[in-house]
Amino acid sequence: MLTLRMLWIGVLALACACAHAQPGPVVALNFAGVISPASAEYIDRGLARAEREKAQLVVLTLDTPGGLDTSMRKIVQDVLASPIPVVTYVAPSGARAASAGTFILYASHVAAMAPGTNVGAASPVSIGLTPPAASGEKDDKKREPDTHERKAMQDAAAYIRSLAQLRGRNVEWAEKAVTEAASLSAEEAKSQKVIDVVAADANDLRAQIDGRRIAVAGGERTLQLAGASTIAFEPDWHFRVLAIITDPSVAMILMLLGVYGLLFELGNPGLVFPGVMGAVSLLLGLYALHLLPVNYAGLALMGLGLAFMVAELFVPAYGSLGIGGIVAFVVGAMMLIDTEMPGFTIPWTLIASLAIATAVFVFVVVRMAIRARRRPIVSGVTSLVGADGEMLDDATDTGWANIRGETWQVTTDGRVARGQKVRVVAVDGVMLRVAPAGPDVR
Repeated sequence: MLTLRMLWIGVLALACACAHAQPGPVVALNFAGVISPASAEYIDRGLARAEREKAQLVVLTLDTPGGLDTSMRKIVQDVLASPIPVVTYVAPSGARAASAGTFILYASHVAAMAPGTNVGAASPVSIGLTPPAASGEKDDKKREPDTHERKAMQDAAAYIRSLAQLRGRNVEWAEKAVTEAASLSAEEAKSQKVIDVVAADANDLRAQIDGRRIAVAGGERTLQLAGASTIAFEPDWHFRVLAIITDPSVAMILMLLGVYGLLFELGNPGLVFPGVMGAVSLLLGLYALHLLPVNYAGLALMGLGLAFMVAELFVPAYGSLGIGGIVAFVVGAMMLIDTEMPGFTIPWTLIASLAIATAVFVFVVVRMAIRARRRPIVSGVTSLVGADGEMLDDATDTGWANIRGETWQVTTDGRVARGQKVRVVAVDGVMLRVAPAGPDVR
């Protein structure tokens, strides 16, 4: 029994020694740009990769001017729920964690910045800060925020206060970052306990936090970074595709291409390709709009504008429906994205171009389809007059020919040879009369 106990103690000691000799890896994420659904997806996948790799730390190098509130909150939720410590490192020098980036920095288990970086200006963009007084106006005439703006401001302020209290950081300044758009440099943020570390580079960061005990979801972890390997998690094709289609301009173009394709297919049944590409484009566009802050009144106006333009071709409204449709389309496109965040607005030049292209498409392509549907339809055997075919045997009076993929008994006034090209010139009952269409091509 004593021998077994000593053996068991030896195995445990060996396991501990191995664990100490091979610390868990560090997963490195790197994001620069506007916080969007694509960046939220990238960070979520990065944290999942860290769990699969049994990493001891995630380092998120961040440089952002801000972004969408919904995407920011998704990232914050992922960080708060992570069983692996997350360090947000604002770097390199010249980078910033503004607006939504401030919330992410506050939510992280360790907040770090490189020298020459800044944090703050976290006021919600949609509420708009009070503009400076125009020349000749007094400051006491500044516009007071309405109820909606005050609600958005107070919600954001309460949210960042809760994050500051959770991480033991400066609560008072966090609220000022939202209500007064306050901003700090890296050294100022460190002295005011907004961040934990000022590090010159990634190696300096690791050296400063090595051995730190960090409380995470589900327990507490002690960092052992000496000799730990680094796994870089780079954005993959999934991130790139999502980043492209969630650009509001691209999403709107995809949606309109889908409408164009389906209208073209309905006007010309049987082409298939326009319908397939239209359906794919429309679904991609709608999926992208689902991830973006869409104003559904704007989307409804765009649909109404398209309907008016199509109705102009059926109803003699003397252009009023068409003009009204174009106006509704333009207004709806301007209202489509419900945010003023830079990077998520649709340029007015693109809106004007798409409105003109849509009007031209509807008035040209749809009108052609209507005219084609109104043509008299010739059906039956008489519709084969003028069709070309090929003789299936030699004939001097009657024989057999392939006409439009079907085998017909035909009559001829002269000799025709097998394989010779012929043309239907008349219909005699249920038989076709043919004549040589050209020289023998055998």
